[in-house]
Amino acid sequence: MEAPIPISIIQKAIEELHIKDFSKATIREIVAISGKIEKETGMEFIHMEMGVPGLPAAEVGVQAEIQALKDGVASIYPVIDGLPELKQEASRFIKAFIDLNISPESCVPVVGSMQGTFTSFLVCSQCDKKRDTILFIDPGFPVQKQQALVLGYKYETFDVYDFRGRKLKKKLESYLSKGNISCIIYSNPNNPAWFCLKEEELQIIGELATQYDTVILEDLAYFAMDFRKNLGTPFQAPFQVSVGKYTDNYLLLISGSKAFSYAGQRIGIVAMSNKLYHRTYLGLTQKYGGGTFGSVFIHRALYAISSGTSHSAQCALAAMFKAASDGKFHFLEEVKKYGKRAQKLKEIFLKYGFEIVYDKDLEEDIADGFYFTIRYPGVSGDKLMTALISYGISAISLSTTGSNQEGLRVCTSFIKDNQYDLLDKRLAAFTSANKV
Repeated sequence: MEAPIPISIIQKAIEELHIKDFSKATIREIVAISGKIEKETGMEFIHMEMGVPGLPAAEVGVQAEIQALKDGVASIYPVIDGLPELKQEASRFIKAFIDLNISPESCVPVVGSMQGTFTSFLVCSQCDKKRDTILFIDPGFPVQKQQALVLGYKYETFDVYDFRGRKLKKKLESYLSKGNISCIIYSNPNNPAWFCLKEEELQIIGELATQYDTVILEDLAYFAMDFRKNLGTPFQAPFQVSVGKYTDNYLLLISGSKAFSYAGQRIGIVAMSNKLYHRTYLGLTQKYGGGTFGSVFIHRALYAISSGTSHSAQCALAAMFKAASDGKFHFLEEVKKYGKRAQKLKEIFLKYGFEIVYDKDLEEDIADGFYFTIRYPGVSGDKLMTALISYGISAISLSTTGSNQEGLRVCTSFIKDNQYDLLDKRLAAFTSANKV
C-alpha cells in the first residue's frame, strides 16, 4: 500500500523553504512544511512536532493582565529588574514549590525562558575568558544550541542516556576538568525525552559545579510536571527537585508558557542564587567596569537586549504565582491532561510495534507528560520522520536534540480527541507497508 501523500509533494514543500537536509530542519521549519502539505492535500495532519501549549491560558493571569492594561500600564516602561510585586511573588512561589530561599532581588522577569537562556549564556560566558564553552546535558531543546551559535560561543554536548545515576559524575568530570566550561544546561523534566533527573544526579551536578566553579542553568520550562508525584501543594513536600539544594552556582529558568499555558505573552523568570547574584567576576569587571553577576545580567545584558519585559505580562505572572502559592490556583491539575494524552498515544504507538526510546528514569518507568520519544525497529530516526510525514504525522528527529539514539520526539500538546482513531488507522497503514 502506497503512502497517502506522494513523496513529490513532500519534496516540493521542502524545496520551497530551501532546506537542504530535511532531517536537520528546525522545529519551525517542520511546522511550515507540514502546513504546506496539509494545505495542498487537504489532509488533516496529526501535529506532534512543536511544543506549543494546547490548553487555554490560566484565567487568573488573563484577568490580571486585562486589569493592568485598563489601569494604564501599557503607556509606562516597566522597571528593568521587574515589578516589585512580581519579584516578591516569584520568590514566594519558588519557596512554595521548590523549597529554596531566593530573595525577590534575585528573581528577574524575562521575555520567556528563551530570552532567559540567551542572556544567561551571554553573561556566564563573559565571567572568565578561559571559560568559553557551554556544556549541554542532552538530549535538549534544539533552539538553545542555535542561541549559542548566534552568540558565537563554543559548546560541548553528551547524551545522558548511558550516564544516568552514579555514572554521571565521571562523565561530567571529563569535561569540567578541562577548565573551559562556563555553564552547564539541562531541562528537568527533560525536553524531548521527559525523563527526570533524580536527587542523586542533581547532587552530583551541584557538587561538581561548586568544585569546578561553573554555573548551572536549570531549565524548568515544564515546572513540576512529573505527574508521578503530587508536586502541586504549596509549602508541602514533595517539591520540584532542584540543583539549588546542592550548590550556590545556579540559575533557574521558570517559564509561564507550559505550566500556566501563558506562552503567547512571552513571560518567565530567571531566578539566581543570592550568592551568585552578588558575586563579582574579573571578566565582567574588565568588560563592564564593575558590577555583580546579577547587576550585569539586568542592567547591561537585559537592558541591551529588550529594555525590560512586557509590563502587563509581569502583572499576569505575579497574579498566577500568588494564586498558586495561596493554594487557590491548582495549576498542575489542568496540565495533567498532557499526561493522559501521552498515555493514550503511547498505547497506540506500542500497539503497532513502535518502542519508547528513553523509557526509564533509572529503575522507574518514565512519566507520561508533554513529550515522549519513539523509534521503529530497523528505521533510522531521520527516515522515520520522512516516512511518517507521508502519512500525515509530523514530529522531529532526535538527531536535532543532541541525542545519540534513533527516533523521534512526540509532543502531546496539539492532539485532538478525534485524532486517536486517526493515528491508529494511519499507523496501521504505515506498519502494513513497513513490516520488519
